[in-house]
Amino acid sequence: MGRKAGGLFINPKRFGTLHKPCMKEMIMFLNCMATSHDNAEVCARQKELLNTCMESQSKKNRKSWGSINYHLQRLSRGRK
Repeated sequence: MGRKAGGLFINPKRFGTLHKPCMKEMIMFLNCMATSHDNAEVCARQKELLNTCMESQSKKNRKSWGSINYHLQRLSRGRK
């Protein structure tokens, strides 16, 4: 049903269909860190690729929710 990674239980059915846009870059970075025994200078290129991918994903598909005050007013109007 699920896998246990250390103390964390992971349900593969729940997260299997998620879109993973930077997975390749993250795996490359983690493999580099593992082979270089956590030496960040050796993995600078992979780190930059991962940062670039993550920054490009954070700017996409961002929906503005407006201010918190607007939503609080909208919710309070429904209760009257």
